[in-house]
Amino acid sequence: MSQAGRALAHAFELGALQPKRAFFLRAEMPTPIGADCEQSFRPEFLRLERAGRSVVPRLDDGTYPLGLVLLTKHKEENFANIARGWSLLEPRGTLVCAGANEDGAASLEKQVGKAFGLVDMLSKFHCRVFWLVRTDREPPDYWRALTQLQPVGDGNWLSQPGIFSWDRIDDGSALLVRCLPNDLAGHVADFGCGWGYLTRHVLQSCADVAQIDLIDAECRAIEAARANVADKRARFHWLDLTTEAAPTAYDVIVCNPPFHTGRASTPSLGQQVIQAASRALKPGGHFYMVANRGLPYEPLLKAHFTSFETLADNNKFKVSRAVR
Repeated sequence: MSQAGRALAHAFELGALQPKRAFFLRAEMPTPIGADCEQSFRPEFLRLERAGRSVVPRLDDGTYPLGLVLLTKHKEENFANIARGWSLLEPRGTLVCAGANEDGAASLEKQVGKAFGLVDMLSKFHCRVFWLVRTDREPPDYWRALTQLQPVGDGNWLSQPGIFSWDRIDDGSALLVRCLPNDLAGHVADFGCGWGYLTRHVLQSCADVAQIDLIDAECRAIEAARANVADKRARFHWLDLTTEAAPTAYDVIVCNPPFHTGRASTPSLGQQVIQAASRALKPGGHFYMVANRGLPYEPLLKAHFTSFETLADNNKFKVSRAVR
């Protein structure tokens, strides 16, 4: 359980909040009994599902007397979730938000108080829990707009908060695109597809691609990718590649892997995705990857692939090509 989750549980233990039929956005275990959970990140979704909780990747309707929102470090995602949570409350329903101080929860509390007015708050475990009651006030227009897909980049792309580099083309992905050949062919996959930037480039540049599978652990990314990639060769998969098998074996995989650091005793997410790519490639298949140049991925490429080479290195990102 996160520190914010512990702080939220503490508010119930103190009696500051009373258990009621509730929804829980960005839910994690443990959850209040009977809460309808929303979790679009596949690993947490599966954990909730295995625990027998009622969970969906997106909760769009219903009226509840109580709503819970776990805040993230992404300000725009929090604005969107609070606006959506507000719309799911019945009149005089209570919305409870919990987040870590290091992620900006104190600043957000002030903004929410200015927009709606707060009932109360508590501070625990270096986190803040604050709650408000639904009145006839409405969320700011900007917050409500963020609940839907938004134009990004040059306006030809749609994205939404909660996705990596949601509001701009990532510099690493842009470098990888410049290094990809235009003769990729056969069955291709985009591991950690995000909102579809790499896939659309591959489909536009490589006529011999028969099919491309877009795979991401974040359901919001898959939603955006569907909106951005209108090609009959594209297939979309909401999967956690660190624990779930890829749909098939591939001739080519392109990837801008997640770089979040795991516990010291476990591989990082990026390392696990690279290992998944090695398992999913056909013998002789090619893996194209971009990553922050300081990350220790080369020993992993050496261990899991027949050969690899560096295609580009701009002192910030490194593009590698590995052969299975």
